[in-house]
Amino acid sequence: MIEQLIAEATECDFKVALEIKKPKSWLKSVSAFSNGIGGTLFFGVSDDRKPIGLSDVQKDAEAISRLIKERITPLPQFILKPLQEDGKNLLALEVSPGRSTPYYYKADGVMEAYIRVGNESVIAPDYIVNELILKGTNQSFDTLTTDAVKKDYSFTLLEATYLERTGLRFEPSDYVSFGLADKNGVLTNAGKLMTDQHTVYNSRMFCTRWNGLEKGSIFDDALDDKEYEGNLIYLLKSGSEFIRNNSKVRFVKEAQYRVDKPDYAERAVTEALVNALIHRDYIVLGSEIHIDMFDDRVEITSPGGMFGGGSIQEYDIYSIRSMRRTLVIADMFHRMKYIERRGSGLRKIVSETEKLPGYSEIYKPEFFSTATDFRVILKNVNYIMCGASVHDAAHDTAHDTSVISKQNLLLEFCADPKSRDEMQAYINVSSRSHFSKYYLKPLLSSGKLEMMFPYKPKSKNQKYSTVHTK
Repeated sequence: MIEQLIAEATECDFKVALEIKKPKSWLKSVSAFSNGIGGTLFFGVSDDRKPIGLSDVQKDAEAISRLIKERITPLPQFILKPLQEDGKNLLALEVSPGRSTPYYYKADGVMEAYIRVGNESVIAPDYIVNELILKGTNQSFDTLTTDAVKKDYSFTLLEATYLERTGLRFEPSDYVSFGLADKNGVLTNAGKLMTDQHTVYNSRMFCTRWNGLEKGSIFDDALDDKEYEGNLIYLLKSGSEFIRNNSKVRFVKEAQYRVDKPDYAERAVTEALVNALIHRDYIVLGSEIHIDMFDDRVEITSPGGMFGGGSIQEYDIYSIRSMRRTLVIADMFHRMKYIERRGSGLRKIVSETEKLPGYSEIYKPEFFSTATDFRVILKNVNYIMCGASVHDAAHDTAHDTSVISKQNLLLEFCADPKSRDEMQAYINVSSRSHFSKYYLKPLLSSGKLEMMFPYKPKSKNQKYSTVHTK
């Protein structure tokens, strides 16, 4: 039963016993869970998930409730559940994601807000605390009014783009109704981000085309290097142009026609850049969006992790709920038809890439996030085909044969459910990314392998089983 609860938990921590004299050791996780996507603390369970048991569950439950009420402010929502496993008494403390963020741990005159970074609860940096404050008051950075007055700035690019993409003129009253200014003509942060002038320092984009597959020195290893700053529409168009100028469109001749084969799907690039612009954290001082192009991929990195907490790796992008960090900016891009439906951006990036000639599962876009940034990786679908020599092609053929052989071994091995680590060890593959690219993802996509917990694909308790066909 406990394995099932661990698999279903959004986040989890384990404590062999309740520490009353040093409650910060576990209360910081209560703060972090409340400030993020929620989580569960298991008491009486070791770090390797073995039930150890508690000697007095009732006493410990009362102490947990008391210490949370005394040390966490505001009071978070939580549920305490007694459990039994192998005849041992345990406690599960389920903490809900909070609405009145930030939730602080307070003691000895000190108040600290915590967030989750990986499997740890760490003190939230100032900019994340500021974001949590806005979130807790149902505000976002772009809705806040500034000291800038609309009449002192121009909006030529915004108005021209709006007319071009919607067929409608941008009326003076639209600035107020769309949230770019208040009734007194004072700009919001969203309005400042849409001016022709560079009024928000963090509104920048750094673009680099690297020579090869890794970063190096800008002076020695960059084939192209650009920096853009200013209006968000200008950044979107400049970023798109940079990627377009540093990629190619190849073609294959057919009997009666030719098939164009671009390195990247233009719509996927647009979606990835819009995602970076509307979901990034503008509070982080000295930050900017980075576009790094390599021979085999484009990486688009934006400041700020998942707005609701957690990491994108833990979610299924086909069922993830959209949470917008910038309400007005997202609405503006939606009005200008840069995004089709709110919340569908990541799925659109994948679906548009899948339409490319030459696409296969190894070119599927990847998404990564930490507490401080979000990264989209688009694969160059022409890289292997155009970059391989005769020797490389022969090597690839041998490699493909080896991969298929090992895939078949895995299918036999997973007749009974196995963990990822067990599978990698069985076929002697140490690299997690290599294993995912050539074995795990292809087998899952082909329907030959299935997850035991499909609704929580990144569960620490995840196992994989061969699909037996009748």
